[in-house]
Amino acid sequence: MNSSTIPAAGAAAAMLLVGTSTAVSATIADYPVLNGQALRYALAAAILLAVVRHRRLPRAHLTPRDYLLLLALAATGLAGFNIFLVEATRHASPAMIGTVVGAIPIVLALVGPLTERRRPAARTVGAAAVVTLGAAVAAGLGGGSLRGVLLSLGALGGEVAFSLLALPLLPKLGPIRVAAYPAALAVPILLTASITLDGTNSLRLPTLTEAAAFGYLGVLVTATAFFLWYDALRRLGAAHAGLFAGLVPVGALVTTIALGLGEAGPADVPGALIVATGVLIGMRQPTPTGSAQQVGRPAQHSRAEAVRGLPAWRPGCKAETTTAT
Repeated sequence: MNSSTIPAAGAAAAMLLVGTSTAVSATIADYPVLNGQALRYALAAAILLAVVRHRRLPRAHLTPRDYLLLLALAATGLAGFNIFLVEATRHASPAMIGTVVGAIPIVLALVGPLTERRRPAARTVGAAAVVTLGAAVAAGLGGGSLRGVLLSLGALGGEVAFSLLALPLLPKLGPIRVAAYPAALAVPILLTASITLDGTNSLRLPTLTEAAAFGYLGVLVTATAFFLWYDALRRLGAAHAGLFAGLVPVGALVTTIALGLGEAGPADVPGALIVATGVLIGMRQPTPTGSAQQVGRPAQHSRAEAVRGLPAWRPGCKAETTTAT
């Protein structure tokens, strides 16, 4: 088995799990969105921190730069993404938002290598373009105002930050703590935003049905998917891992059909096939020698991952208003 198979499977599973949040969101449509995101991240953080404690990971000595990166990751990749996404839905259609945020594969294919001081690989960029096209076909272009487009671009920026800001933290903290710490830090940010934008009435307790939905989102779509994504990110690198972000609408489609909430539209299956083609093209590319994140050779494990075990444990959704992560 190729050594890239396991992290690739993890990245695919993470994005498919994120896609399932679309169907679950129907049960929490009446709950204040940002407060709901805070509940979701609080649950995920509690689970991940419990795993950290259970595994007795070595204490990490964080520098001021590490703290700033964690705070920036929480503020942009988690809280910021959701705030932009919620505001975008007021000025643009979900299809248009999904198309803009769905450009994450090509952005990571271009920007990811630059952060490692490497030139983007032409084949990876081409594969990412195919994946992005497939996601756009599945989502549809939709419509919206200029403000809606700008807010959607803000959500896209948050999605990019979710991966790129994590890269320098992964060697020291490992994927579990990189998933846990920003999730915990995002909770007060989202609660503050919820009160500011929606008033104190947004701070209500969920019903039993809503609590069950948030439980699913916290355990699987956040804690599990975040860990899987960050583990794949450190092994595959941003450019290759980003290809799997195109699977989010595929996960949404499969879940919608499986739960009997809808049927596949005329563009859904072709879009999914285009996404799959792009992923296969990108993952077949040989990576440059000397890269710490190359496919086919796992990155060196950090001391934080020295004690092995199975964690209990993703793009935002993150938010439930679109199929993007």
